[in-house]
Amino acid sequence: MGSQRRLLVIACGALARELLAVIKASGWPHVRIQCLPADLHNRPERITDAVRQKIRAARGRYERLFVAYGDCGTGGALDRMLAEEGVERLPGAHCYEFLAGSSQFERLSDAEPGTFYLTDFLLRHFDRIVIGGLGLDRYPNLVTQYFGNYRRLVYLAQQPSEERMAAARAAAARLGLQFEAHCTGLAPLTHALVFARRGAVQWAS
Repeated sequence: MGSQRRLLVIACGALARELLAVIKASGWPHVRIQCLPADLHNRPERITDAVRQKIRAARGRYERLFVAYGDCGTGGALDRMLAEEGVERLPGAHCYEFLAGSSQFERLSDAEPGTFYLTDFLLRHFDRIVIGGLGLDRYPNLVTQYFGNYRRLVYLAQQPSEERMAAARAAAARLGLQFEAHCTGLAPLTHALVFARRGAVQWAS
């Protein structure tokens, strides 16, 4: 089998754009991505079976498989299945921890437990997922009920720009939260794919 199909990344749709940017910038035509719907996060009990189906459908077609998910609310079920299948995944409980790095995420969480996190994906879809999804467009008074225990919004920026920073500040203001930004860049995803390509996944926090 040719190198053009050496690695398949089974990914959460919330990371699709950033993964494609890494692959393009790194010049890796042999890396392929198959994404599952980001909306699976609303039903985390379905993530494990959905990923398993992708893994088994890809067996024999790729030299290596890699899963671009955190635990993402599966309560360890994803890890148990991946151990059975012999497939690695991104480290961390969720993409916030992975993108920030475990040490940095722990510092952020310890400094302010009441933190709401935004990634580039959540920022792009803020109106649909957060405002519309929680009904805040129809019932804006619910903001205090949903976010009354939050104090801060942290934007973990993969591809920062002035426009995105302004949008993230506006999102924090809309929720009545203090704003803070940390530029993670695409390095965490690049690092993950480098080791996935080599078949020896090692992580730095």
